[in-house]
Amino acid sequence: MPSWRLRDFHEDDLDRAIQLWDQDRQADAPPPVFPISEVMAAARTGGHAVVAVVGEETVGMAVAQGQGERAWITLVALSEMWRNRGIGSALIAELERRLRTQGVRRIGALLAPGVTGTKALDNSGYRARDGLVYYEKVEHLAASDAGLLAQLGGRMLPPGLWDALAGMEREKQAIERRIVLPLAEPMVAERYGVRPPKAVILFGPPGTGKTSFAKAVASRLGWPFVEIFPSRLAAGDAGGLAASLRDTFADLAELESVLLFIDEVEEIAGIRSGVAADLAHGVTNELLKLIPAFRDHDERLLICATNSVRSLDPAFLRPGRFDYVIPVGPPDAAARSAIWRRYLGPAADSVDLPRLVGASEMFTPADIEFAARKGAQSAFEREVADRRGTPAGTEDYLAAVAETRPTLTDRALTEFEEDIGNHVRT
Repeated sequence: MPSWRLRDFHEDDLDRAIQLWDQDRQADAPPPVFPISEVMAAARTGGHAVVAVVGEETVGMAVAQGQGERAWITLVALSEMWRNRGIGSALIAELERRLRTQGVRRIGALLAPGVTGTKALDNSGYRARDGLVYYEKVEHLAASDAGLLAQLGGRMLPPGLWDALAGMEREKQAIERRIVLPLAEPMVAERYGVRPPKAVILFGPPGTGKTSFAKAVASRLGWPFVEIFPSRLAAGDAGGLAASLRDTFADLAELESVLLFIDEVEEIAGIRSGVAADLAHGVTNELLKLIPAFRDHDERLLICATNSVRSLDPAFLRPGRFDYVIPVGPPDAAARSAIWRRYLGPAADSVDLPRLVGASEMFTPADIEFAARKGAQSAFEREVADRRGTPAGTEDYLAAVAETRPTLTDRALTEFEEDIGNHVRT
């Protein structure tokens, strides 16, 4: 069996180093503290990196980063054929020698239990520290992305929007299972052969909360939220609209992660007339070309919302472009009760909630929010005039309900049920 030797890391070792790292990954192990991209960047730009070679083949590698008297071993990777031969301990010893010359006195390592390197660390005199908890917060928006995000009109949404969604539990569970969880738990999804979604459509009557769901998903994932408004894209001709779309998607590709939301997408993806000169024809063609390229990137999610899924071009709805087509319908009684409670706040415990729920049968969440604000405003104005200290009551809110025109109609509900039968894909 040929012997091995140690040498410095060379640029030509990069591909082999990534292969060694991949061999060490365990299907059920948590993601590494130091991702391979960060480790390799350090190895190439001044970090301490040593490789073990047999002939011309790289069979092991170790990397460390030092600062002051403290250093961290960020990688110990070995070829499966060359484990348990002392190579790992030799790599660590060489890193230690180099670190000592720079004044490093404390060397640590953060590794998942049982991965390559743990045995070498044990044999090299390192001791595991019990009773410690590792905390981490990942900022998905890199500093270089902040200006671009502002240019696109995007923003980071506050945390907690997902938990704050009241009612609509059926839709919330479907969106969480199909969209949120595979993206939030990519390692688990990969282990079970689940491909995280890249593009989805939410459809339903106006005011049912499609935009709120999109924002809540971005909040839950911690991704930047960018919304495209079809009506604000450059107008005039198909070339102007298509160019605006193309430029926007090109800018989005520069972000490390993003949730792109297009509301009323039927405005730029409606059924084409078949006439090439038609304005909608060219814009829809451009959007159909942009979606596959968008799907090629990790940590990208496109959510399109429409009030009329039947108005979308059939090519837009074909599998392969959108992973799921999910209905977001009107709230049932339980959902309306939860939505009323959210907007009534403390007043929910002092009003006849079942009466409000029954009176708002054809209301969307947006309608309920409006009626709740209108009822509170009426009570406020009365108090300013009379100063009697009377809180807003059931009659105030019932009067507001009576004065609010519901968004839902029997025709809209009938069409929605038909669209569920014809277009849902979950």
